[in-house]
Amino acid sequence: MASTMASPGRARVIESLDIASRAKLFDSVQRLSGWLERNDYRAYDTFDGLNARFIRPLTFEQKFLRQVLQQGVRRFPINLRPILGIKKERSSKGMGFLARGFIRLHELTGDEKWAVEAESALQWLMEHYARGYSGAAWGNHFDYQSRSNYLPKGVPTIVWTSLIGHAFLDGFAHFQNEKYLEMAVSACEHIIRDLETFPDGEELCITYIPGKVERVHNASCLGASLLARTFSYTRNETYRELARKAIGYTAKYQRPDGSWYYGEKENLHWIDNFHTAYVLDSFKYYSESTGDRQFDGTMMKGYQFWKRTFLLADGMPRYYDRKTLPLDIQCSSQAIDTLVFFRDRDSDGFSTALSVANWTIDNMQDASGYFYYRRYSSWLVNKTPTLHWGEATMLCGLSGLLRALEAA
Repeated sequence: MASTMASPGRARVIESLDIASRAKLFDSVQRLSGWLERNDYRAYDTFDGLNARFIRPLTFEQKFLRQVLQQGVRRFPINLRPILGIKKERSSKGMGFLARGFIRLHELTGDEKWAVEAESALQWLMEHYARGYSGAAWGNHFDYQSRSNYLPKGVPTIVWTSLIGHAFLDGFAHFQNEKYLEMAVSACEHIIRDLETFPDGEELCITYIPGKVERVHNASCLGASLLARTFSYTRNETYRELARKAIGYTAKYQRPDGSWYYGEKENLHWIDNFHTAYVLDSFKYYSESTGDRQFDGTMMKGYQFWKRTFLLADGMPRYYDRKTLPLDIQCSSQAIDTLVFFRDRDSDGFSTALSVANWTIDNMQDASGYFYYRRYSSWLVNKTPTLHWGEATMLCGLSGLLRALEAA
């Protein structure tokens, strides 16, 4: 008798939790989308320091001084950009994540507003890809200086191109508009024709940027994920085969605990949250798009490492495998997205995604609607609004979680 009576009560608690969760998530998304609309879908970027037109001449275009300027703007806990002449901009990767988020909201609500917003973002991307390559590709709207490379504004990267390519595949799947599939195919042609590969036995790593071999696991895997998913629509065997070799390369370098370094070069030996999640998403896209399950064991070993290492019990997402701080907004957004994506493989993934979302809304969302860039402690917070890093990825992640909650 007790068991019979407990069941309806438990069902009501779960139903009440779902209603409360939906309300909180939807309120967060509405506040965020309102902020984005008021700001014309423009914000700053974490690495836009070299757009500081007032003081960049003082770098004398020397590598070290460019790094100092870029990293100084990025790491300083107060947003210096307005006084340095750095403007809020639209970014290609940001517009890609916004498109995916708007598509998810249209699937969820049926409200035509979101369809209009999604197609507007995709149209912007079709008008702002990098010219002069074998296919559509996208890069930064700023110059970028890394430890080893100087990347001028507009030079495409495989990360930007692949993530935006997925936005076009989402657009094709939802709107059934052939021009979106054509853009994804065009992006695949860029990957195949313009990017070098690094052979490693029977496998290979796809490079990060045109003209130089940079071996980075998440970048190569993201390229493979777009090739594999586009193969599922086109049946182009060249796409599938290159994807298999690239996924195989990263599978081969999985560490005994299930993790991956950012890259195999000595100076790339760190392990972090969202780059690992990119790898996991890519493995899953490959498996589902091609039907090739040979890497599923590797994928789930990596997933279990990622989940137990980077996600704390209260939903707080750690940045690195060996330290928690800084608390970074992209660790939150990508964790939500990956947990929702893996909910068919992980019975606790959905509840963990809700925990991460609740923690992030409570600790990282401003009253005006946007999300903070980083939290360094309970009192030190970098409140810079970042488009691709925070606002667009959170819109995408929260929208995906809302859609999944509705279907649960």
